[in-house]
Amino acid sequence: MDPRINPYTPNAGVRPPALAGRGEDLESFDIMLERLQRGRAEQAVLITGLRGVGKTVLLGAFAEQASLLGWVPVEAEISPDVSFGPRMAQLVRRALIELAPRDRWRERLKRAAGVLRSFSLTVSSDGSMTGSLEVDPVQGLADSGELGEDLTDLLVALGEGAAEQDTGVAFLFDEVQFLAREEFEALIRALHKLAQRRLPVTLVGAGLPHLPRLAGEAKSYAERLFSFRSLGPLGVLDAIEALTEPANELEVAFDERAVDAVIAYTEGYPYFIQEYGKVLWDRAEGSPITAIEAVEAQAVVEARLDGSFFQVRIQRASEQEIVYLRAMAELGAAPQRSADVAAVLGMSSEAVGTFRTRLIAKGLLYSPTYGRAAFTVPQFDRFLRRSFPLHGR
Repeated sequence: MDPRINPYTPNAGVRPPALAGRGEDLESFDIMLERLQRGRAEQAVLITGLRGVGKTVLLGAFAEQASLLGWVPVEAEISPDVSFGPRMAQLVRRALIELAPRDRWRERLKRAAGVLRSFSLTVSSDGSMTGSLEVDPVQGLADSGELGEDLTDLLVALGEGAAEQDTGVAFLFDEVQFLAREEFEALIRALHKLAQRRLPVTLVGAGLPHLPRLAGEAKSYAERLFSFRSLGPLGVLDAIEALTEPANELEVAFDERAVDAVIAYTEGYPYFIQEYGKVLWDRAEGSPITAIEAVEAQAVVEARLDGSFFQVRIQRASEQEIVYLRAMAELGAAPQRSADVAAVLGMSSEAVGTFRTRLIAKGLLYSPTYGRAAFTVPQFDRFLRRSFPLHGR
């Protein structure tokens, strides 16, 4: 069929035509913002899940909702290579400018700008993040040099300014697991104070499945501060909707067995559904798309996933780390003990422990429970088994 009107979108963070299975999350976000705007206390949110389940897409949908409700959404991706303090100065500056034009700032927004100036001078010696605001720093606020205290001062001032404008600010952070422990602790402390003051500033963060454990390690009361939501593969009905609805809108149908083949292969993972849908659309002769076409397209889908989705990730690993991953894949997709992986390689746990640690730091593995590690990418074990030989000692 005509690839120029192909409705499927297998791109990182791009909203698919049918955002299936996320209605409850969208409604909960609406309720959270409305409660905060009414001065009600509400928990911040941490969304967890493997790669490809739609965390980034959901954050984008939240940004659209926040804008429709008159809030200021501030989107950012956390990087281990970027200092968190200066980055927060940039993001708060953006929020201030979007809350109101500078010539319409009222008392609280002017004060927030001054606190931001103090914070910026503290985290970067020249204060370059806020130099263009042309405001004087507020002495005694956000200038202690202790990130948790200073970030709290900054976000409280921002919240007071937003409340004065009868609106709020929603920070939407992706890859939150890359925050250093002291950075995560500082953010949690600031969110705690915002909740106590019932100010309209909140956070929705997204990250890998071990994010709740990292939050708890950063601050003991994190489990009460956050609402934790886990995104997994779509249920069967939602997966069918994600596959068929974009085609139905263009008057293209699927044979029932074709749908079964796609859902069985993708296991309901949203990114895989989009990839399969795109390939199948381009290869199909017309409507309805048949089971034979779906089965024949499978090899092409697998090759595309291997060459992009999986390849981008495996390139982060060294040769020795790939050997460890391949041995782990031999045991299956479930979380595995390092001792069991070492046994596959005919080595001791101590000899391979450093590989596991490095792979967690690179985001290829995560630790769901003490002593075990799992792949951060769905079906990564399949990819490793078909792409790399198994090595022993």
